[in-house]
Amino acid sequence: MTAGPTLDVEQAFFAAGAPVVIGVDEVGRGAIAGVVAVGVCAILPGVDAPPVRLRDSKLLSPARRAEVEPLVHSWAAAVAVGEAEPAEIDEHGIVAALGMAARRGLIALHAAGVDVAAATVLLDGSHDWLTPALSSPPRILTRVKADRDCASVAGASVVAKQHRDALMVADHDRWPVYGWNGNKGYGSPDHLAAVAAHGASPRHRVTWLRQPSLLDGLDSAPGATV
Repeated sequence: MTAGPTLDVEQAFFAAGAPVVIGVDEVGRGAIAGVVAVGVCAILPGVDAPPVRLRDSKLLSPARRAEVEPLVHSWAAAVAVGEAEPAEIDEHGIVAALGMAARRGLIALHAAGVDVAAATVLLDGSHDWLTPALSSPPRILTRVKADRDCASVAGASVVAKQHRDALMVADHDRWPVYGWNGNKGYGSPDHLAAVAAHGASPRHRVTWLRQPSLLDGLDSAPGATV
């Protein structure tokens, strides 16, 4: 297993006076069905070392993620997951939907007693899509590969991935033809073929399915509803 994330970045924020650090990561951004989810993971000065097996969720098997997720809940001061629905993604676009989901996650942290306004927020990636979604944003810093290198963000990624995967498995029980228990809403060949054959479900991001490069010939497929 690769080396795990550390608290080096977060400890530097604490040393500079931050009373709380919130790691933020998204999952489901590139899917064609289901919500986009944003995990938020708050830690405080004096936090213990992160769980030994914590990694970016993409580096963990489903079984390992299931083992690590409750450890993240126990380790962090608070965690939450915000969602944006497929209809919101269609109406507002994925970047705005990411902001909606993150805002909902931060509201949940606030309700759990976290001083979000005073926090330093560590956002995975190079683009700050969060600030425009907040009326009074806290200090927000972006960092490429933060989900790999920073324990708070890795924790957010694991919690968000587990949450969204569970939603997709539940949706699979209602719409099994799309294979969401396996593809989790991403555009696998079997998933795309099922949409072409059966049309879109209410859980699909319809505007994404209208991209010619994604589903060539979908509009003429029998039963297509996009």
